[in-house]
Amino acid sequence: MVVNPLTTVTEAAAAALPYPKVRRIKFRFGEPQPMNHHFVEGDIVFSHLVAMLSALFPPGEESFIRSVRRFADRVTDPALKKRVAAFIGQESVHGQQHRALNDKLIAMGYPLVRLFNFPHDSARQRAVVRIENRAPGFVHLAMTAAAEHYTATLAERVLSREEIQAIPGDPEVWNLLNWHATEELEHKSVAFDVYREVGGPEWIRIGVMAVMYEVTIPITTALVMMSILTDRRGWRPIKVLRQTYDVFRGPLVKGLMADLRVYMRPGFHPDDVDTAQLVAQWQEDLFGTQGALVGHLK
Repeated sequence: MVVNPLTTVTEAAAAALPYPKVRRIKFRFGEPQPMNHHFVEGDIVFSHLVAMLSALFPPGEESFIRSVRRFADRVTDPALKKRVAAFIGQESVHGQQHRALNDKLIAMGYPLVRLFNFPHDSARQRAVVRIENRAPGFVHLAMTAAAEHYTATLAERVLSREEIQAIPGDPEVWNLLNWHATEELEHKSVAFDVYREVGGPEWIRIGVMAVMYEVTIPITTALVMMSILTDRRGWRPIKVLRQTYDVFRGPLVKGLMADLRVYMRPGFHPDDVDTAQLVAQWQEDLFGTQGALVGHLK
């Protein structure tokens, strides 16, 4: 489905998929059998990449929620209000389940994960909130909308590329990633539509993405390399170099920048990238009558 960029939020919502569903779910990492240290089997770099993304998700998603709540009282469209509530619910559960994985990763010997796995009442959390409150609200919300495009783009790749799904790894980690990816696509346009509903300037939306476009992958790469340096079992330079090359030339990253760049087109809307059929397929595979994760639901 392609939504005309001049369509109102109300019309877009009416044409969209049903409201995102908040699923109460629980993953059991290391059960019934222990997780291997490099849980993406035999791949040091990919294991640390997943670990660092998981580490970043809880504080990131909690920040996304705060950015949307900052404008909640200015959202008047009833359909969008319901989508916002679902967005907040889904992102909250994502944070909870990634924190559970992060606790497991820290215990397994991924110490850099601890840097981002700080409690809600910690000094670091309060410092983050103070910085957010001092930032212009439109900038904070534009960062969320841009980050949601990043996660939706990665989610579409994870769910649609057989080469990625075929990567051997811990089954429960894969369950988490596929569930998270599906829900990211379900709510990919919510923050964007809030930004548009409350009158967020197009130049700020595009400018914020332009900065994130330049810095996100270099920062993530640096964090992954730092994480590997803290892992004595990962000190295999030739293997790490080869696996790093494979990640950048593989289906997750190759061509990613072009897919991200479309966000900076004036008038772009996340629903211009049609993922409706992909989402429907994975909703059935994960949560249909015989869905793979039905037993995980609370």
